[in-house]
Amino acid sequence: MSPHDVVITGIGLVSSLGEGPDAHWQKLVRPGLEPVLEATRFSPYTVHPLPEIDWNLQIAKRGDQRQMETWQRLGTYAAGLALDDAGIKGNEELCATMDMVVAAGGGERDEAVDADILAASESRNDRDVLLNEKLTTELRPTLFLAQLSNLLAGNISIVHKVTGSSRTFMGEEGAGVAAVETAAARIRSGQSTHILVGGAFQTEHSDMLLGYELAGYLHRGPWKPVWQRQGAEGGGVVTGSGGAFLVLEQREHATSRGRKIYAELGPVVSGRAKRRLGELDAGIATLLKQAAKPNGELLAISGASGAHAATAAEKSAFDANPAIAARGFSTLTGHMKEAQFPFAVALAALAVDRKAAYPAFDAVAEKSFSGIPKTVLATAIGYHQFEGLALVNAAD
Repeated sequence: MSPHDVVITGIGLVSSLGEGPDAHWQKLVRPGLEPVLEATRFSPYTVHPLPEIDWNLQIAKRGDQRQMETWQRLGTYAAGLALDDAGIKGNEELCATMDMVVAAGGGERDEAVDADILAASESRNDRDVLLNEKLTTELRPTLFLAQLSNLLAGNISIVHKVTGSSRTFMGEEGAGVAAVETAAARIRSGQSTHILVGGAFQTEHSDMLLGYELAGYLHRGPWKPVWQRQGAEGGGVVTGSGGAFLVLEQREHATSRGRKIYAELGPVVSGRAKRRLGELDAGIATLLKQAAKPNGELLAISGASGAHAATAAEKSAFDANPAIAARGFSTLTGHMKEAQFPFAVALAALAVDRKAAYPAFDAVAEKSFSGIPKTVLATAIGYHQFEGLALVNAAD
């Protein structure tokens, strides 16, 4: 135990299952929990939709809400939940000295304007003039600015007054891994005492689904659990809307203000295997060695997306380590892209804090876990690229 240990003192979660760590824990420990699905709105694709959210609870000003896209409101809301949970929200001194690392996508497109431009281009040849016309008449400056990935961090700063240093990573699951990895490294080195880290993803927008489907990644047809999509029509990914933020602190900083510690964040490791050369299996095995997983039975909170190649490689790695009992939470939440790894770390922290394992989310493909989890593995093997994992340990 070291004063510079990285500990988790705040958790903010939103998914189709609800909001907050307690709501997620109560549902996820319920054997045989059925996922919340939306199968008609984007048919033939299924998504896990957001629950009803009262944005006013974390974003008090309607003006702030209006200028944000849904994914930004979602991230700002989840960040507020984490700050509340850590006892930091509203504390001007702590917020002013708090750093932030965010994993974000590129924003949502205005589909109505896109359709209007395409329709107009069918009857005009001066398309450069057409685009300039639409840019000046259809796209407001505020709407354009809302597409910038670092606007999520900006909105969190405005709404929650978190005004220390800020970094934003882009790159799907890899962004979430890099965000957590960077935040942990800053705390271990003494560069930061407390950091807000996380991300959000809103899938209920057809251009978000388009990004997956252009490369053939989306699962089609009847829904299946994440480990059972091999050989099914489509690419295996079922997406979900959600957000996950964590408050990470130096242990001495957390104890000095008397805060509850959920868990200690151990090694966070990442890689980018050359998948076209068949190096993913070896890459995952290397990460497991780098993390120095403990001997004995080990619970793994897997961010597996269902993408055929990536999920098969992760399943193979688990099968090669019989002591690992995996829980693929995307079965119940869907794949949340940038928020996937912070979400996995949060669920791992809840397991060691509550001293109990999650039951199998897929009774066919997942092993039982009989002990009390003192260390839990959190993984995010990117559906397309980038791999990362972390060990989450009991607080003491």
